[in-house]
Amino acid sequence: MSVVEISKKMKAALMSINKRFSFRRIFGVLALIYLAITLIVAGVFIVLSTKNNELSSENLITEKEFLDQGISLVFNAFFFYFTLNAFYWRIANREKAAKFLKPVGLGVLAQCAYHYLLFLLFNDDNVILSVDDVERGDPLPVGMMAASYLMIATFYVSISFLVAYLTSLRDARKQNQVLKQQKIQLELENAQANYKFLKSQINPHFLHNTLSFFYARSLPHSAELSEGILTLSAIMRYALSEGNAKEGRASLKDEVEHLQNVIRINQLRFNNKLNVQLQVEGNINGARIVPFVLITLVENALKHGDLKSAECPVVFSIHLHGKKFYFYSHNKKKAGAKEHSTGIGLDNIKKRLTLAYGNKCLLQVKDSAEYYTTELTIDPL
Repeated sequence: MSVVEISKKMKAALMSINKRFSFRRIFGVLALIYLAITLIVAGVFIVLSTKNNELSSENLITEKEFLDQGISLVFNAFFFYFTLNAFYWRIANREKAAKFLKPVGLGVLAQCAYHYLLFLLFNDDNVILSVDDVERGDPLPVGMMAASYLMIATFYVSISFLVAYLTSLRDARKQNQVLKQQKIQLELENAQANYKFLKSQINPHFLHNTLSFFYARSLPHSAELSEGILTLSAIMRYALSEGNAKEGRASLKDEVEHLQNVIRINQLRFNNKLNVQLQVEGNINGARIVPFVLITLVENALKHGDLKSAECPVVFSIHLHGKKFYFYSHNKKKAGAKEHSTGIGLDNIKKRLTLAYGNKCLLQVKDSAEYYTTELTIDPL
């Protein structure tokens, strides 16, 4: 995915913020809530009516009650549609607190006006109100009515703000994950482009033919030298081969052979005095894996490990049981000055594994004062 495409996606996401909450979805959610509350109230009423014969369903299910609930549903659907989108837009763009005053004020005013109009339309003279020292039958004081409307309005506005805030947090988290994945993808594409450019500077056929020539000339003089040239030829041929990976996966068997060749060439360099072990368990034929991941881990251990320690040899272990793949590497660190490492190789591996396998893989690195251990699990491979 190119930078231009990413920019277009981000612009489209920003343009859709004003309509983050659709009216249809808000209306549907509220309808379910109203239905659930109605069923709960009806259930409680039925239980109470069995104990009190004076209670009747006629007092609960009335035409006025249905009309009241219908108007309330429609009004609150429009109320939440406008307030949720207004709050969400401001939160997403990190507006100043002053920018929230307008939707808050309009929301409170709308709720207060709605409940007052509802009171005027559905005021029942038969309803007797009694609060503290207010006598039965007296109308509720205006101040108390205004306070109650204000409390209800504040509650609804607070609910709207809370939902918008939590939704913006969730959307921001998702957007960050998408951007992170896109950044990883761009970095990998850049690395692959650099790798292809590097390979284009080397003619694989020329290199292979030259090494084959050296191998033929060295064969009569030194079996060890000729073996080293042949092993190096196999390493270079695999590293520069365009066909070693299909659809982002390489043969696990070929990858293991590549590891064996790299270990072998290092043994030849040090007269077979290196204490390095490679163990392979399971049937690796037919299995495929992201290429050049294992070799990076192996080369890291060969570069920084104490290869001549008989008490603590460098150990590489590969296990494949069904579809579960496990790689283990353990080495004692070299004494003395440490070779400089940028850590780019390990970071690149993590990014490639994340893109290829997601949460199906786990790479663990244990870096202590004396030892370095890596464990890679892919399930399924």
